[in-house]
Amino acid sequence: MIADIVFIFADKKWSDKMFAGIEKFFLIKERNSKFITEVAAGVTTFAAMSYIIFLQPMIMSGRLFKIDTGMDFNALIAGTCIASAFASILMGALANYPIALAPGMGENFFFVLTALPLCAGALGLKAGDAGAWKLALGVVFLSGLIFLLISFLNIRKLILESISPSLKSAIVGGIGFFIALIGLRNSGLICIINNNLTMAENMKSAAIAVFFIGLVSTAVLNIYKVRGSILWGIIIATVSALLLGETSLVFPFSLPPDPSPVFAQMDLVNIWPLLYKLLPLILIFTFMDVFDTMGTIIAVGTHAGIIKDNKLPNSEKAFAADACGTLFGSVCGHSTVTAFIESATGVEYGGKTGLTAVVTGLCFIAALFAAPFVNMVAHCNSITAPALVIVGAMMIKSISNIEWDDYSEAAPAFLILTGIPFTYSIADGMTIGFIAYPVIKLLGGKGRQIGWLTYLIGVILLLYLLFIRNTI
Repeated sequence: MIADIVFIFADKKWSDKMFAGIEKFFLIKERNSKFITEVAAGVTTFAAMSYIIFLQPMIMSGRLFKIDTGMDFNALIAGTCIASAFASILMGALANYPIALAPGMGENFFFVLTALPLCAGALGLKAGDAGAWKLALGVVFLSGLIFLLISFLNIRKLILESISPSLKSAIVGGIGFFIALIGLRNSGLICIINNNLTMAENMKSAAIAVFFIGLVSTAVLNIYKVRGSILWGIIIATVSALLLGETSLVFPFSLPPDPSPVFAQMDLVNIWPLLYKLLPLILIFTFMDVFDTMGTIIAVGTHAGIIKDNKLPNSEKAFAADACGTLFGSVCGHSTVTAFIESATGVEYGGKTGLTAVVTGLCFIAALFAAPFVNMVAHCNSITAPALVIVGAMMIKSISNIEWDDYSEAAPAFLILTGIPFTYSIADGMTIGFIAYPVIKLLGGKGRQIGWLTYLIGVILLLYLLFIRNTI
């Protein structure tokens, strides 16, 4: 049997036909690429975004915030890899885009810090009770269904146009500030003394040393444009943590962890009687996914040369793949799965087809066997804190797109930008800006610049603040 398999792979004619079939399916020659280039680009993309394997379980389990969400950490590791693999392979095979997907940064923070408490309150439970995260997963699942519907209708265009580019940029920047704040707190560099954020009194701690080593390493690697700089930064920080006694060495490989504690656990029953309370969460998750995906696909697609004459081929398939990723991600026990901007690193390497995304997905499957290493890293928050700060810095670049000279755009955008980190809530920060935006536009004589949907969103969020938020 083994000899037959070896003979098949050794048969040059068979292998030539296989590679020819792959090249034809992914249009590799038509896009002026090569098979080996696409494979290397997929590995490069994985190296750039693989930090999510470390961060996502820490965020969803609550370890990153020193709370307990009730979700099993090892099951979350498996779910992260499985969901990312499924969504990336689907994107590559269905839409033929060199774009990989995984649970999105920003959406995961919103899930834990906003959706979980609200779902717990709606059910009369504590945030760490299983019912809370199961209902929150149900919310994510429903948002994925809405996104799937939007992918094939003009609703996508209406939603996209209802929020100005300035507000979208402010959301990204505000989440960047928020993520960086979490990273600085986890590093031990910033702490709370007398209810105020301040610099740590003990600057000689090993945890802070690990943070600075990881931060400087990641930043320098970024300066030299080293692919996978965030992952390398985590590895360097891990080595320093081992040397300084902040974590303990383990054998890095084992059989994949059991995903069943969080797999297919979403609560779709309690959503309907509580829909009036959960609707803002569903809409926000949907908006975040739509905007993340749209921006990433346009940016990476342009860089890869897929977009021509301002047209996005197979856009419906790309958005459908993203929506299915979110649906399957919630089944795997995770927050919104979305397109990763780190896919640009693979495109920069030369990836131009869906084979790049498929290879990235296969790398996530291989990563299932590295759960002990992920656990070792998770025991020391200072190891992943630099990654949060760097990711925050990458996201904050978006504020340059805000129309600062137009105060009808700048003022609401600034409320979102500062509101998200200052309220320690993505939802609250967004809500403040979304309510202020139509009011300022209307009173400033620019009310006709925005559509009816923008006013409707503002009214809904105002009613939510006045009558619903304090009851859950």
